[in-house]
Amino acid sequence: MNAAKSLSIVPFLDCLSRLKTTPRTGWLYHGIEKPESIADHMYRMGILTMLCNDPSINKERCLKIAVVHDMAESIVGDITPHENVSKEEKHRMESEAMVSITQQLIPLNLSLQAEEIKELFLEYESASTPEAKFVKDIDKFEMIAQMFEYERKFNGEKDLSQFTWAGKLIQHPLVKGWLNDVLQEREQFWASVRQKKL
Repeated sequence: MNAAKSLSIVPFLDCLSRLKTTPRTGWLYHGIEKPESIADHMYRMGILTMLCNDPSINKERCLKIAVVHDMAESIVGDITPHENVSKEEKHRMESEAMVSITQQLIPLNLSLQAEEIKELFLEYESASTPEAKFVKDIDKFEMIAQMFEYERKFNGEKDLSQFTWAGKLIQHPLVKGWLNDVLQEREQFWASVRQKKL
């Protein structure tokens, strides 16, 4: 029975499925009902990496990093600062989760693929390459874009400006430009909201 299970792709699929159904915790803490899932977040990140026009960055690798970087959350959940988990402990938990997830691929003769997934995760965590740094910028930008979408969805009844801090950490000029677009439209949106209240 166990041998049969070990030769099945289903346990790995189940891990990925949890990414589709696990909400991004930060939004729940701020009163957003039925927020985006972890997979929703990673999907849009993946698409955004494909827009990279910097010839010094391998955008195919960025895409791989984007769709792997939060995979551990299928086991440990979306850990936010509200949990008071140290950065070191979070990294330890997520690293162990990635080992557990990728080990499911080894009996399927997918050892090389399992190793690649772990390497992509560690590359992101350490921000050791231009690609990882770019994806970290995309991660922050996508969160801010989602923040603005929720503010508009609730017609200005929710001010989620506490999430804008992440924009100050964005480094890549392309992503900075996108951020400026979002923040400028956000300023116009909130000016309109204030005007309606006069």
